[in-house]
Amino acid sequence: MANEHSDKYSGLIDIIIDHIDYHLKSKSLAKQVITPYGKTGSSKKQEVAEMFDNIAANYDFLNHFLSLGIDKIWRRKAIKMLNAKDPKMILDVATGTGDFALQALEMNPDKIVGVDISKEMLEVGKQKIKKKGLENKIELMLGDSENLQFENDTFDVVTVAYGVRNFENVEKGLSEILRVLKPGGKLAVLEFSKPTKFPVKQVFNLYFKYVLPFFGRLVSKDNRAYSYLPESVQVFPDGVNFTNILEKTGFKNTQWKLLSFGISSIYIGQK
Repeated sequence: MANEHSDKYSGLIDIIIDHIDYHLKSKSLAKQVITPYGKTGSSKKQEVAEMFDNIAANYDFLNHFLSLGIDKIWRRKAIKMLNAKDPKMILDVATGTGDFALQALEMNPDKIVGVDISKEMLEVGKQKIKKKGLENKIELMLGDSENLQFENDTFDVVTVAYGVRNFENVEKGLSEILRVLKPGGKLAVLEFSKPTKFPVKQVFNLYFKYVLPFFGRLVSKDNRAYSYLPESVQVFPDGVNFTNILEKTGFKNTQWKLLSFGISSIYIGQK
């Protein structure tokens, strides 16, 4: 009986130690600026652009394969939660290959503009849009989230899918988005979260830290891109921490909704 109690308490102590160790590592990591390649003398923005240029050719396949197609459902839910009333002009920041821009057609706007810092990702997106005959509806162009080349109060809606954690300066990027939104306009952000409940947290961490990087390296031939992904998610201020940043930046009526047991989140803000 004594041995049983000893084993029970020993196991409990191990769990507590692992929990403390995890949070200490998380805090240590959060103090760092996570970049794809860690090159001396290059900015996060430069490295993110380089990374996406490197993986652009296989990005869509990997994105849909590694997410099991759930990413499409998440984008649809974000648009539904946005609940925008007849938006005429939509901006998709960090548009990549244009998936969210294409999904935003559900809102029946007059025009969608997608901006991204990766030339190669944009080229893939432009080909997709051309094949669908949507060049008159969707325009993709090079653009920096922290220095948007648009007038104040231009867009009714701005969307960002899995791009905010790649911003060099999150608050600056959000401030620029606020600037180009029309009064009353809405922002929808889709971003990965950190699940907290058993067993989703454990399965997610295993998949994100080991399975995803393995297959990502295998297909994309980039040794860092799919290791950077879980690292950047780990330090991203998700949940209420992100809605606090939205409100600090100037957004109002903020909302936050967890998706798929906390794997991803939708954030809404209004100007």
